[in-house]
Amino acid sequence: MIFLEKSSAFTVEFSADLHRRLPIEESFDCVSTVFDLKQGQGELIFIDGFAKDEVMEKIMEHMMKLDPLAEASVSGWLARQIPYLEVEGTTDLAQAADAVLSGTLLFLAEGAQEAVLIDARSYPVRSMQEPEDDRVLRGSRDAFVETLIFNTALIRRRIRDPKLIYEYVQVGSRSKTDVVLCYLRDKVDQELLEKVRTKLNDTEVEGLSLSQESLAECLLPRQWLNPLPRIRFTERPDTASASILEGNLIVLTDNTPSAMILPTHFFDFFQEANDYYFPPLIGTYLKLVRILIFFLTLFFTPCWYLALSCPWLLPESLHFILIEQTAAIPVLAQLLIIEVMIDGLRLASLNTPSSLSSAFSILGAVILGEYAVSTGWFNGEVILYMAFVALSNYAQPSFELGYSFKFFRMSLLILIALLGPWGLLLGTAAILVLMLKTDTLSGNYCYPLYPYDGTKLRSLLLRKPADHRHPGRPS
Repeated sequence: MIFLEKSSAFTVEFSADLHRRLPIEESFDCVSTVFDLKQGQGELIFIDGFAKDEVMEKIMEHMMKLDPLAEASVSGWLARQIPYLEVEGTTDLAQAADAVLSGTLLFLAEGAQEAVLIDARSYPVRSMQEPEDDRVLRGSRDAFVETLIFNTALIRRRIRDPKLIYEYVQVGSRSKTDVVLCYLRDKVDQELLEKVRTKLNDTEVEGLSLSQESLAECLLPRQWLNPLPRIRFTERPDTASASILEGNLIVLTDNTPSAMILPTHFFDFFQEANDYYFPPLIGTYLKLVRILIFFLTLFFTPCWYLALSCPWLLPESLHFILIEQTAAIPVLAQLLIIEVMIDGLRLASLNTPSSLSSAFSILGAVILGEYAVSTGWFNGEVILYMAFVALSNYAQPSFELGYSFKFFRMSLLILIALLGPWGLLLGTAAILVLMLKTDTLSGNYCYPLYPYDGTKLRSLLLRKPADHRHPGRPS
């Protein structure tokens, strides 16, 4: 870049330092454009792909027609000349480089005592289609996307309250990932907010390579052997907005369509958007059915295996559930093998093209089901009960909770094989102790069951009608 003799030392040195800090010469998408102004020259530095060509053309065309700079504060000059864009002046080299890498345009003018950041970013974004794993029969069909500013707009559209605060934080020494804390200033738990804010500011990582999962591991205490999920995720703006109105804290991370809901306790995972798009009676019924079915997935096969191991514990009327013909593989091994095979089929289906997924499902069901029984390796009852367990896992939306119950179920089967009825009792007690000892960001994991809060527990288990009272009207 060439400057006239009257160019200020600041402009020359700042441009040279910025060229050394940014990979302008090495990386093709980091662009520096020099153009003539009415007086002297100007330079625009930006990342190709974050700024649209037509926007860049309009900005450069407009700048070349502006009157000569008459003051040292170029940001104040441009704020009057370009009032429809966010304009900010800076003399901080690190701030300027970080802003360019995040998509902001940087403008340098001859004679200026500061660089100007022009926020004219345009991030790539996919369509806001309904999320695959959190569908509803009624209600809105939009969903969060990977672009952070779009996600904040989706929440702001639903909560038009000046007390809705978006607090911005950058995490990662290299990635500098944008993270936003969303909350209502007068309803959020201030102790929780301060704890999360402190953890984010004290996090020392190079980058959030796995987006929200990496961030969750930074926020929570390390418990490697504990499979219980301690953070609830959602891709639905209506669910996130409802959580904010309840006083929860929402954490949005750039480059991910999932929002983190804090605080999270065990019973929060049984809530689903479908329950609230139906009348209270139907919503309560669906919620109770979901809870019942999900707990059956934990105890169904262990209790059945206990009945096979100790048939004298069964009344005469239930002897029909016993296996009459033995297979080549022991029942315990059959149950554990099918547990692993279900995950194998699930992983295979993720890598199967969508056009072949239906054929893959039929092929897997026929070959691994019917032929496994006909060859005498597996019992038909085992296939039936494990199919029920596999399908019931989809009754609730949290995959993490489903896998934690899967590990608990397999542990119960092994304990029953070793200790009989005592294995079931000891395994159940160990699960309860683990849940009570699980650390969360706020309160006990089993809240509101322990410590007991009847009002909160009823609101989680039962679908209450909406409260339409006026804010100033007494109860």
